[in-house]
Amino acid sequence: MSEKFTGSFTQQESIPQAGIDAAMAVLQHGRLHRYNLAEGEIGETSALEQEFAELTGAKYCLAVASGGYAMGAALRACGVTAGDKVLSNGFTLAPVPGAIAAVGAVPIFVEVTENLRIDLDDLAIKIASSGAKTLLLSHMRGHLCDMDRLMSICDGAGVTVIEDCAHTMGATWNGVPSGRQGTFGCYSTQTYKHINSGEGGFLISDDPDLMARAIILSGSYMLFERHKAAPPKEAFDKVRFVTPNVSGRMDNLRAAILRPQLADLKTQVDRWNERYDTVNAGLENTPGLQRIERPTAETMVGSSIQFLLPNWPEAAINDFVARCLACGVELKWFGAADPVAFTSRYDSWRYAPAQKLPQTDGVLAGLIDMRIPLTFSLEDCAQIARIIRAEVGAVYQSIKTA
Repeated sequence: MSEKFTGSFTQQESIPQAGIDAAMAVLQHGRLHRYNLAEGEIGETSALEQEFAELTGAKYCLAVASGGYAMGAALRACGVTAGDKVLSNGFTLAPVPGAIAAVGAVPIFVEVTENLRIDLDDLAIKIASSGAKTLLLSHMRGHLCDMDRLMSICDGAGVTVIEDCAHTMGATWNGVPSGRQGTFGCYSTQTYKHINSGEGGFLISDDPDLMARAIILSGSYMLFERHKAAPPKEAFDKVRFVTPNVSGRMDNLRAAILRPQLADLKTQVDRWNERYDTVNAGLENTPGLQRIERPTAETMVGSSIQFLLPNWPEAAINDFVARCLACGVELKWFGAADPVAFTSRYDSWRYAPAQKLPQTDGVLAGLIDMRIPLTFSLEDCAQIARIIRAEVGAVYQSIKTA
């Protein structure tokens, strides 16, 4: 009889007591709006921006209402307007092409490899064929591509890179934090990301003029001097009268919740990676299952895990996913024809022009995804791997004998 896992794939850890105490202090004084400050007060949001800038090594940081808002603000700040073409991964989540479409631009999708990274050869081809001058690069599910080669390609072609780091807060490539090689780095603090405020996000950059635009866009009115991780006043003087207000500020309550979590991020990353390694090791040498290779230059955050079921029939994958669910293991399949929960595909986003990505189609056809909450113990992770391994074996055997 198969094992049964009884944990929850959506239950997060509680907010640290220090975050709860800080949030209660904000509620008690009532100054939730980031610009509503007492005399001499910096405010939770400005303090959080300073701390995130220090963590990443960025000159400037802006805390915003969501990761999706961060991407939209970055695109607008970089001058992307209606009708412009913007490149992005064929394998990503809907907020990425959604941010492109929301500014009136046209998403142009780039193939992904079987290791779930943007295909750099296809990127070079798409840059030349499309004429696009912006890449919104999605580090989808925490998989960093060869950032040195990517930046060489984009810099050589005059393409601005905006990094979507929703799944890579705390990750690095050759020691460089994710989000620090592009013009902007965009992050999310949504519940299932690496620090949790329900919704929220960050935007980082070293470019004073572009960050000044982003801060004005976020709804600073003329209160930009209350930002402490911001460019000097001279940068705002260039843009403050010509940049629209597209309000998307973070508030002091969410910032108060996030600051203790940010201080503990390194410990949390280590814990995620222990759990990832446990599941990944348990799936080693499973017939019919292909694990995703991780490059040595990448320091990852293993908050989710992916694997491939190469050349499996659709019915067999549906059977496998259902069997795992019956055993308490919740998996997502990115190959379904219709969107299910967050697992939509590039051909589901019909606000983008129809495009064909045969290599990506082949990858998504067998791609399975699973969250790894920190509420799981290492023993839980080992049990989950055993269940997946057993159910792959049962279904794969039926494929071979069919």
